[in-house]
Parts: sequence; C-alpha cells; structure tokens
Amino acid sequence: MLGPVILAASRSDRMRRLISAAPVTKQVVDRFIPGETVDEILPIVRELTDNGLELTMDVVGEDITMPEQAEAARDAYLELIDRLKPLELGPRAEMSVKLSMFGQALPGGHELALANVRPVVEAAAEIGTTVTLDAEDHTTLDSMFAIHEELRKDFPGTGCVIQAYLFRTEEDARRLAAAGSRVRLVKGAYKEPAEVAYQQKHEIDKAYVRILRTLMEGEGYPMIGSHDPRLIAIAQELARTAGRKLDEYEFQMLYGIRGDEHVRLAAEGHRMRVYTAYGTDWYGYFMRRLAEKPANLRFFARSMITKG
Repeated sequence: MLGPVILAASRSDRMRRLISAAPVTKQVVDRFIPGETVDEILPIVRELTDNGLELTMDVVGEDITMPEQAEAARDAYLELIDRLKPLELGPRAEMSVKLSMFGQALPGGHELALANVRPVVEAAAEIGTTVTLDAEDHTTLDSMFAIHEELRKDFPGTGCVIQAYLFRTEEDARRLAAAGSRVRLVKGAYKEPAEVAYQQKHEIDKAYVRILRTLMEGEGYPMIGSHDPRLIAIAQELARTAGRKLDEYEFQMLYGIRGDEHVRLAAEGHRMRVYTAYGTDWYGYFMRRLAEKPANLRFFARSMITKG
C-alpha cells in the first residue's frame, strides 16, 4: 500500500525539499490549496458561497516546536475570522483547527493548546459561526476530546472529528451522538499501527458505515467527510431511515476533489461544506491528500511527467 509510504514521506525533510523544488509542484498544490494568504482565499470563499456551498477553513501547518509558533497559528485564525466578519456568512463559513498547531505536542501542551484555541472559538462565536477540532494521530485523541468537552461548556456548537479506522471510534461515536453535538466522520489519514486501527480498506469502510449509523440514529449533527460515491449513497439512505431532514446533517469534501459532486449535492438541497485549506506551510497537508486517495497520487505523478 502506497499510503503509509507517502505518510512517511510527509515527515521527511529530504522529500519536502525534493517535492517543493519540482517545477510542477505549485500547479498541483494549487488544486488542493487555493491560496497562501487571507487576501488570496477570500475570493474563493465568495465563489463557493455564491454557488450555494459552505466552507470549513483550515490554516495549514503542523510542525510546531515553539510556543511562539502556536501563538502565530492562533493569530492567523483570528485574522481570518476578522476578515470574514464583513461577509456576514455566519455558520456557512466555519473553522477547522488542528490542536498540534496550537502547541499540543509541546511541554504543557494540553493546557497550552486549550489556552490558544479558546480565543479562536470565542471569536468565531462572535461572528455567528463555529470551530471543529480535527483529529490527528491516536496518541493525541484523549487530549483533543478533553479540550472539546471543555470548550463545549461555553460553546456547545464546537465540533470534533472521529476516524473510522481506529478501533476506539465506535465507542467514541456512541458517546458523542448526543443532542447538540457536531461530529465529522472521516476514514482517517494518519499512519496507525495494527494494534489500534484497521489496515484494510474493506474493514475501514464497514466500520465507517457502522459508526455513521450510530451518528444518524443519535441526537447530534453528523458531518459526513467522504468522497466515496458508495458511502455518500449509504449516508443518504441512513439519513432517510433515521427520519432526518436535509438540514439535520451535512456532507463535507475537500477543495479540489470532486467539485462537480459538491455542486450536485448542494443543488439537491443537501448542506455541502467544502474543506478549504490555505497557507504557506502546505507540505504535510498536501502529502496526506495524496495518501488518502490513489487518484490524487496519479494526478500528481501524471503532472510531474507531463509538466516537469
């Protein structure tokens, strides 16, 4: 399987230099990351919302080694929220944050990440929107869920992400499928050992459906993070079986992948939210997009051959 190899490359400084230097890289990266600055991303926000789509916005970057970098990540989100305010989009444009960017892996990281992310959640609430805490590798999840629970005391709309490939997730889903919760379900994109995660695609897909059924039958708000046509169709059927209206769940897909499907689902009346990343520290995000879906890797390789 190429996925684990690509994920390992995402942590390699040598591969970072090699891929960053390739002439075609910027062209391909732009497919997934449409800007480096707030000024560049705001026209994308307007374009997507004008087409009936919603967004969750991610300022990319994860390799935080100093508290000052975590504070800079916080400030980048605060700038984004300040610039979104005049657009009056409310919940149509929310934020996605990785707690690693807010200092979670540093000494005293749990408290540091909570202290840094809270102002972002507060600022988002002031413009009528929310924040979702992205899941990372399994060693960080207890901290992430504890921060999620703490934030929801004052900001109950704060969402979180769960990953179908982890054995623990079915139990997490049962706990989280409560009134007022917002839960995004994804397959998972980190290299995890066989002791904690399913390794085969068919096992992950079956777990995804089981967990999604739990969320649909619960009292929370499920967010279906998938580009898989079969899983999207299953999600629609589970929603109908559970008696959910179209505004009682939503689909989420990455910017740059299956854009025609984004528009189709929105035209059918579904809430369709596009995960839109921007920033200069794009390498780790980009490599995980390649690892998640073989078609992404083929697209990159073909571009390297034809344009490099």
